[in-house]
Amino acid sequence: MRLRRAVAAAASWPGLFVGCLLLGSVAAKKEGGQLQMHMTIFEHAPVNLQYFDDSDVIMFQDWQTDSTWRSTDAGASWDTVDGPLADIAWQLTMHPFDSKRAYVLTEGSTHWMTSNRGETWEDFFTDSPPSSFRPPLNFHAGDPDRIIFNGVDCTGLFCVEQTMYTTSGFRDDTKFLRSETDGCYWAKSTDLFTTGQEDLDMNRILCISRGKYSLSAKDYRLVISDNYFTSNGDDIQEFEPELQNGRAVAGISDMAIVKKYLVAAARAEGTDEMALYVSDDTIKWHRAEFPHDHRLDEHAYTLLESTNYSIQIDVMYTRQINPMGVLFSSNSNGTYFTRLEEHTNREVNGLVDFEKMSGIQGIIMVNVVDNWEDVEKAIWTSKQLKSQISFDDGRTWQSLKIKGSEEALNLHSVTNIQNLGKVFSSPAPGLVMGVGNTGSYLGEYEDGDTYVSDDAGMTWIKALEGPHKYEFGDQGSILVAIPEAFGDVVKYSLNHGKDWEEAKLPEEMYAIFLTTTRDSTSLKFIIVGTDTDDARTDFRVVSLDFDGIQERQCKKGDLEKWYARVDDKGKPTCIMGHKQYYMRREADADCFMKEEFKDPEAKFEPCECVNADFECDFNFVRNPDRTECVSAGPLIIPEGECQAFDADTTFAASSGWRLIPGNDCERTDGPQKDDPVPRKCVDAAAPPASGSADGTLTQFEANEFLQKIYLERTETSTGDDETIVMSTDRNKIFLSRDSGKNWDEILKDKHIDSIIAHPFFNDVVYFVEDTGVVHYSVDRGENIRQFGAKPPSLPDPEYFPMSFHPKHKDWIIWTGVKDCDGGRASSGDCHAVASVTLDRGDNWQTLRRYVKKCEFIKDEPPQRRDDQLIYCNARKRESSHEEDNPWQLISSTDFFKSEPELHFEDIVDFATMSEFIVVAAENEDSDLKVDASVDGSTFAEALFPPNLKVPHQTGYTVMDSSTHSIFLHVTVDRTEGYEYGTIIKSNSNGTSYALSLSGVNRDREGYVDFEKMYVLEGVAVANIVSNYETAAVDGAKKLKTVMTHNDGAEWAYLPPPPEDYERKPFSCSGSLDKCSLHVQGYTQRFDKTHTYSSPSAVGLMMAVGNVGEFLGPYAEADTFMTTDAGITWKAVKKGSYLWEYGDQGSLIVIASDRVTTNVVYFSRNEGDTWEEFKFAEEAVDIKDITTVPSDNSRNFVLWVESPDGAAAVNLDFSGFTDRQCDLDEDTGDNDDYYLWTPKHPLQDDDCLFGHVSQYHRKRPSADCYNGREIQHLHNIANNCSCTRRDFECDYNFELLGDGSCGLVRNHVPSDHASVCAANPDMVMYWEPTGYRRIPLTTCDGGKDMEYLGQPKPCPGKEDEFERQRGLSSVSLFFAIVVPIAAAAGVGWWVWKNWAGRGFGQIRLGEQATFDDQAPYIKYPVMVVSAVVAVGIALPSLAGSLWNGTIKLFRRGRPARFTTRSSFTRDASYTAVDEDEGELLGEESDEEV
Repeated sequence: MRLRRAVAAAASWPGLFVGCLLLGSVAAKKEGGQLQMHMTIFEHAPVNLQYFDDSDVIMFQDWQTDSTWRSTDAGASWDTVDGPLADIAWQLTMHPFDSKRAYVLTEGSTHWMTSNRGETWEDFFTDSPPSSFRPPLNFHAGDPDRIIFNGVDCTGLFCVEQTMYTTSGFRDDTKFLRSETDGCYWAKSTDLFTTGQEDLDMNRILCISRGKYSLSAKDYRLVISDNYFTSNGDDIQEFEPELQNGRAVAGISDMAIVKKYLVAAARAEGTDEMALYVSDDTIKWHRAEFPHDHRLDEHAYTLLESTNYSIQIDVMYTRQINPMGVLFSSNSNGTYFTRLEEHTNREVNGLVDFEKMSGIQGIIMVNVVDNWEDVEKAIWTSKQLKSQISFDDGRTWQSLKIKGSEEALNLHSVTNIQNLGKVFSSPAPGLVMGVGNTGSYLGEYEDGDTYVSDDAGMTWIKALEGPHKYEFGDQGSILVAIPEAFGDVVKYSLNHGKDWEEAKLPEEMYAIFLTTTRDSTSLKFIIVGTDTDDARTDFRVVSLDFDGIQERQCKKGDLEKWYARVDDKGKPTCIMGHKQYYMRREADADCFMKEEFKDPEAKFEPCECVNADFECDFNFVRNPDRTECVSAGPLIIPEGECQAFDADTTFAASSGWRLIPGNDCERTDGPQKDDPVPRKCVDAAAPPASGSADGTLTQFEANEFLQKIYLERTETSTGDDETIVMSTDRNKIFLSRDSGKNWDEILKDKHIDSIIAHPFFNDVVYFVEDTGVVHYSVDRGENIRQFGAKPPSLPDPEYFPMSFHPKHKDWIIWTGVKDCDGGRASSGDCHAVASVTLDRGDNWQTLRRYVKKCEFIKDEPPQRRDDQLIYCNARKRESSHEEDNPWQLISSTDFFKSEPELHFEDIVDFATMSEFIVVAAENEDSDLKVDASVDGSTFAEALFPPNLKVPHQTGYTVMDSSTHSIFLHVTVDRTEGYEYGTIIKSNSNGTSYALSLSGVNRDREGYVDFEKMYVLEGVAVANIVSNYETAAVDGAKKLKTVMTHNDGAEWAYLPPPPEDYERKPFSCSGSLDKCSLHVQGYTQRFDKTHTYSSPSAVGLMMAVGNVGEFLGPYAEADTFMTTDAGITWKAVKKGSYLWEYGDQGSLIVIASDRVTTNVVYFSRNEGDTWEEFKFAEEAVDIKDITTVPSDNSRNFVLWVESPDGAAAVNLDFSGFTDRQCDLDEDTGDNDDYYLWTPKHPLQDDDCLFGHVSQYHRKRPSADCYNGREIQHLHNIANNCSCTRRDFECDYNFELLGDGSCGLVRNHVPSDHASVCAANPDMVMYWEPTGYRRIPLTTCDGGKDMEYLGQPKPCPGKEDEFERQRGLSSVSLFFAIVVPIAAAAGVGWWVWKNWAGRGFGQIRLGEQATFDDQAPYIKYPVMVVSAVVAVGIALPSLAGSLWNGTIKLFRRGRPARFTTRSSFTRDASYTAVDEDEGELLGEESDEEV
């Protein structure tokens, strides 16, 4: 079975069985000649059996032979569909809105269709094969000729989904709709859905598309077009709907159209909580609101069969291993959901025991877990299920009752489905069947009996002993059943299941399924079975025709008026303003309806309006006892009202109630429940903004704060909290939900050794006790549970205990120690053991013993690494003895159940950085060497440039790799006080390096003065030791600051501001070499975790430094700022200040550093002006300023110390404005926003990396706030022609004084012919020119400096080379230039997925002695040394945080947790020491 075929069929598994080779046909008749039977034997399983609606024509597929079978007589006889369709069928699809049409899709681009139920077939063509990721066809409910075709193009490097459409039913060629989609749908995909406008109903299409400049799922968008996404060049005619708060929403993951509702699901990065957005017209959208104690998690909710006036959703609230759910129903526009039933039964794949009675409004059947408390406590507890039924849309529930008895009946439902279609009901009015048992709980299916109800589930009778498959025919006149056992009997009843007769089948078989037409009006049925009950070799298809059982057709006198819902006295009840009834055959009538293919018609009688006909109006919800509708949002003030706006002014407002749309109850005279009521204007509108900031100080009984972690909500998270978890030096843990305004102590009397935030899921945090017990929360501290770590002993300080999976929230690797004396890994046979849990600590399995660390390996789009890929640094033998027992690098994709793959025999350590895996090992000369891998399995040794003069390589720092190449700092001199090194930059696979910058400053601990700017590609700042050759003689290092705007290819000094803060000229002048701006880097900062820039403040940087020839002391520094990514700078304040960005850069708060104060300063216009805010009466020592990691809040926290102890001060700046900025995402330019374009300081145009980028920036003068996080990158306006600045020096070449690349002296260019060996399909290569294309650039044409050399044939490809040499210039363009551009495009798309996600450093080498250093240097809890914030070196960061925390707690010493390292969701730089188990370098500090 082909994979694609299996995926396609998964959407309709009940059609799993059906057809192949016809072996024989057998006919049989019931005695008397009344029941007709025909049996056909097939060699293979019939698959995807489907009826053409309102006919006896059936088709199915044979997946073994790719053939299609057809019957025109309800299965009595079968023929293959011959001709062109023979042996090519991949998927058979029926047209849902035209009963005569069907489509046979192939795995190619030629497909077949019929418009006469398969009598004849026509071919049609598509530009690509059908998609296997989603249903290939989407049909228009109003025009059967309008069809969308979802295809996939796999001809390139990656498979790309693309969509086509037809408006002629494929009679004409399909037309291109849109590429890079994740499914497209007609707005009118159901009969009930309408936009309210005829033209939109006809043409509107919605697609889930990739992000504009990103491959990541977090950037997927919902786009709408009314003209088939026609394009004008790169400009596609489409728009994104405003899903929430007037803004589009990114991260759209799925879309469904149910009845009259369109539902879009979104998930933001950093959470598995989903947001559902609902529309009933594609124009107005609302986020679906659920009760506060339930949230929608990914893979934890099921959209159920819904009504015409509400949506039903079941939400899992337990662990997936033994799940239970809560059933919710919405109001009529899908906005607010309320509980219908608790503890519903679910299974692990999301199926729910729920069924809405077919054809009858208001009746629902569910199974609930009666022993839910026991199941919640112990997940392996067997569920005790009870069946419940509701006759009023879930408002009230009752047990199923046996007629004439109070005995409860329990039935097997959807989670144990045994047949096709619905489990219990069919269109036959009021007839319901099921398999189950009476008693307290549901038993095993095999022990159950078969029950029937003819009053829509009100009462039941036992129909047959044992379980049966069953079906309904002739509108319920006949019930057919076949035992769930090997046999030759089929049973039928003509009086609603009270009496049964038997008929003998042609031979014994085991029934797989029993089916009939979808409308249950036929007297013909099909049984599909096998000749044994286990080895399903041959397949039997038996047709049953009961038409001859009753010759008489029912007349009016044979029918009864049957009401669908009645009360306990038998009187009909109302729902949606009417009573519902059918005219159906009486149970004992001796006739058949014989109205084949005529659906039973529901009739209605009106009712007077009552409370049940009303629902809460928009922005109102039910109160707890559901008697009133109370306000849940702002009241809507009609236009023209509330002009005066004083205390007594009123307006006519909603009462809170409205008649349910579609409800047709008859109103009575007098006041109505939904009559408008007077409400005061002051109660409807929020008070105006105060125009000032507020401060709230909280004093703690502590001297210092140890850890401070934000659990930040994402864009799809519910709630409005800003949650912080904090620990003090008094071993107390506090939690705040309002950004530090109020605090509650949690985990009292627990000795928490460390707090660990999940690096990939913002809502998850772990609290590790010194006993090894781990407390955790998956909902930002709302609920706290616990598990025992395996092994339970507290991990050694050298081992970070937890490694997290980037996709699966519950997958954890725990590294603990065993056989240890005093908990140290250096004692005896003390060793570390790595264990894994896939269910958040409920169950553990050992991965590997004697390990240094084990990590899940994250992939970066477009990489597709195995989810189970784990790398471990483990001993060769299970022993602590070092002799002939090196540390090895091994990996596994099955949790080490089988023998692991060995990558390196002897390593020092490994680290992951973006898509790279970097390994440090020693060579035979005891020098370090580096190997790298981008695919997780194949490693290549790094080739360092020959002009890198390092006699003995002792340490590396792996820095940023977010631009598709690695920046590696190689230590040149480790002399104390004079440390420096060289930055080299790799090619795209991390193996070939070229020199980027010499003399880069570092300190004793390995921190490097190098920082990349967030969001903007290729912008970085570094400090160099200008006198590195004479520093020892000079007595000190002389530092200068340089900056690059093309990813390290060129560096330049920072231009000084035109004047200082006091508007005075600076003392220096002349060239930038003599007078430039120099800023303090990581090695000079007191707090190693602060960064210049912010992931949400595009183009803004702040720094502390001075103007002059060299960088001066920190104590003499001033504070500077740039708003154009370093092109120009301005002086902000005299002296050094701490800073923090808020509201995506529209708000900046600064405070004096290392000086006591009681004021802060803030700017709301990008630093043009600053205002003072006094937060306390007495001056205090401000240790840190923090806000949410995204820098998107208007609340900040000052962490201060004073003689009274430690205190936290909340600063709230939301009072300055209550107007959210208006973002025009189409043009990007209005009164509140403008488009900002970054530039290169040495270029006249706006090109940076070969393209012109435009970013949304709030205008400094706009009096509004950003609010919901905006997608800053608006557009890539155009690609540019290639120039020198799109290229960097190739291997063995170096940058010369004139800016060109020259060959390193006494070296020869690298042999480019080696690419031929690595790529056997290559025909030619080019001689080196000294330049190579920067991986980030997307430039096109212009000066291509990489391919100026002479092309040469690859060995063995000389003849083919000569043929290609004869190609025309146009052919050569497509053969050479286009592949280069495509590769550049891939690099661009891949990089854009990483933009703004951070960059960092991991130290690979040497050991440092910290005994005499300050605490902030000793403890890497705060030494997260460089470009912190969002995520590349997560395991290393976590290791450093953990190690420092363990040391601090065990020594009783406090640690400072400051800004990003403590608050970020990920981190991207770690200074790693061998002492702490993360050093990728030597194990000795001695020189060799």
